[in-house]
Amino acid sequence: MSALYTATATAQGGREGQAVTDDGRLNVSLDMPKELGGAGGEGTNPEQLFAAGYAACFESALALVARRQKVTTEGAAVTAQVSLYKDGEAFKLGVELNVYIPDLEFEETEKLAQAAHQVCPYSRATRGNIDVTIQAVGKQYVSF
Repeated sequence: MSALYTATATAQGGREGQAVTDDGRLNVSLDMPKELGGAGGEGTNPEQLFAAGYAACFESALALVARRQKVTTEGAAVTAQVSLYKDGEAFKLGVELNVYIPDLEFEETEKLAQAAHQVCPYSRATRGNIDVTIQAVGKQYVSF
């Protein structure tokens, strides 16, 4: 199989370092959140980066399945909450996806979101590895 696109990023310094993509479009400082024992600096962290990527990818998958069903998702938003949990001596992630589509009933939004969950590359990659909860929400539950 031939890749359609490949993103390349390098991190140095772990959770209190730097991450940069090979094209320089993303160049971020990483800081350990206070909740994990860090200083809570102004940098981002891997969970925030994963949440942003998953939310963006899922919203695109949502638009794709809606288009196939001739439903509009104009103004839609997906908020991904990525949580880090202790799992014995290791750690694991959990994800909650809050899906908002204006002018669409919650039931229809949830049907489209479940269909998007079947085609979204992030959902497919995490299936069976990470607990993912998907719910339709009102506008007040999305970040912007």
